[in-house]
Amino acid sequence: MSGARPTVVAMHARTGAVALNVVTAALDVDPRTQETAVVFARTREEMARALDDARGPVLAAWSCYSPDFDATRSDLAWVKERAPGAPRVHHVLGGVHATAEPLASLRAGFDLVAIGEGEHTIGDLVVALAAGADVRDVDGTAHLDANGRLVTHGPGKRPASLDEFPACNLRHRKWNAIEITRGCVYACTFCQTPFMFKARFRHRSVEDVRAHVDAMARSGSRFVRFLTPTCLSYGSDDTTPDLAAVERLLTSVRAGAGAEAKIYFGTFPSELRPEHVTDEALAILERTIDNRTLVIGGQSGSDRILEETRRGHTVDDVVRAVERCVAHGFRPDVDFLLGLPTETDADRAASIALAERLVAMGARVHSHAFMPLPGTPLRDARPTTIDDKTSRAMARLESHGKAYGQWRRQLVTAERLVRARRGDVIER
Repeated sequence: MSGARPTVVAMHARTGAVALNVVTAALDVDPRTQETAVVFARTREEMARALDDARGPVLAAWSCYSPDFDATRSDLAWVKERAPGAPRVHHVLGGVHATAEPLASLRAGFDLVAIGEGEHTIGDLVVALAAGADVRDVDGTAHLDANGRLVTHGPGKRPASLDEFPACNLRHRKWNAIEITRGCVYACTFCQTPFMFKARFRHRSVEDVRAHVDAMARSGSRFVRFLTPTCLSYGSDDTTPDLAAVERLLTSVRAGAGAEAKIYFGTFPSELRPEHVTDEALAILERTIDNRTLVIGGQSGSDRILEETRRGHTVDDVVRAVERCVAHGFRPDVDFLLGLPTETDADRAASIALAERLVAMGARVHSHAFMPLPGTPLRDARPTTIDDKTSRAMARLESHGKAYGQWRRQLVTAERLVRARRGDVIER
């Protein structure tokens, strides 16, 4: 490297925090960037101060999911007004929203967007800054030209294996749920994961997960969580669970974390697919994990909706999963997704009937509202209206402690996403 040493300032807030832990950790395993100074800002005020305090070129790193994009855009405008920093400071947005909506992200005021997976891209950006090169030429990025047109260099290089980069920022002790699987073979039409990371599984090895757990234990952390789109798919290449791989993983994690540690698997931020919930699988979980609540991805009480959204399971699979969880001493929290684009009154009635049936069996309902997320097949779809009857039924379950969720807030976010797709001005 030549020239001034760059600083990375990460906006460590909301849904972007974990992604920024991961990409900043990637700098520590790249020989070109191992000595890079990294500052984590928890608020926009801290971000502005860090940009002002930094010497030399600065990569201001941001990341968010689509529901947080408006708040992120607002923070960016606030920071740029108070700490302009140009041309020394380069604001780059990564993550699923930036990948799906690069043009809108750049028009919001970001200098660059990182497209796709960012572990290799952030290293290349830091190297370019240190050399005084134009960061707009880096692969895996996009920018606007002088005429406001999108110029893209395509997605960043994908790690060949999740083991190639850390799952947490070990140097700064930024612990988060350990990503054990990236990508998803199911490709549900409303989910961003398979369209950002491809519809196939890549798994972190048991040995690498154990190394993270050992490091966390040495630091005094006694909680282990996992990030995966479908936790009983760990180790599998297809839709068939590899329970031997799951057991090897959890047994090793328990040995590394210790008897006093709390190991959470099959709960936030991951879930179980209902057809994967078998007596054999639950017996393994009984022996190896601490949570006694399991999140089941049910989504709808209508088989028509489940088929249309490519869920790959039936309503009967959901019922059997709840029966088995309760029999093994677990409380199932079943995800329901309300307001899907072609949902009819009959579909909603079927979902409420299923929810009430599952609650009577010992489950809770975790309710969500459909949001047309960028990058998904349903990005341009309009949510259906959740009628008063459905709303009252959900409120009744909530009042008895049988349901929870942020579906009302998500309705507002969904409308903002629809308006953004139409190009409407969003009131602040």
